[in-house]
Amino acid sequence: MDYLITEERLKKIRNILNKKQKDLQVFVEDVKNQHNFSAIVRTCDAVGVLKLYYTFSGSGSLINESITMGSHKWLLLEEVKNIESFLLKKKEEGYQILATHLSEKSVHFRKIDYTKPSLIVMGNELKGVSEKVLRYADKNIIIPMYGMTQSLNVSVATAVILYEAERQRELKGMYEKPQLTDREIEEIIRKWAIDDVIKNKSRGRLR
Repeated sequence: MDYLITEERLKKIRNILNKKQKDLQVFVEDVKNQHNFSAIVRTCDAVGVLKLYYTFSGSGSLINESITMGSHKWLLLEEVKNIESFLLKKKEEGYQILATHLSEKSVHFRKIDYTKPSLIVMGNELKGVSEKVLRYADKNIIIPMYGMTQSLNVSVATAVILYEAERQRELKGMYEKPQLTDREIEEIIRKWAIDDVIKNKSRGRLR
């Protein structure tokens, strides 16, 4: 197959895909601020998340390239149209659904085993995670607060949780053994190294 990128870039993409955590996924529910969403995207890429799901009821683009620094190109972003169907499917696939939410049953975020297939749900900046999502959550997780402020910016909270997941998975050696099949890797490379390159060229942008 003739890829539209250099051999050096192709090698780097393969190395990245060999470390991607197929079963560590993030669902961002209606985050409005472009800066917040773009920062979440960048953190997801940094810890090896492959799939980032989202809902968005606003207008315009959620991606600010000066913030993502190109990291959005190395994730599979998918907009969720039906939350219930999406979460039911994830449960059927064996994922634990972890919603960031303060309640009497909330669990310290470090007490979660993130080496299991996990879908981490982050909510809207003001309203948090919706009741619709909470009905499907296996656990509510919280980040402890010891100051006057009782919440973190959603992009910061995402980073804190994901790096705990990264720590646990790194200790277990999960970054050393590819989770993606050879076929999955080739399909993603085709997207990134052919389809997306053609799309960007048609828009007057080169990688």
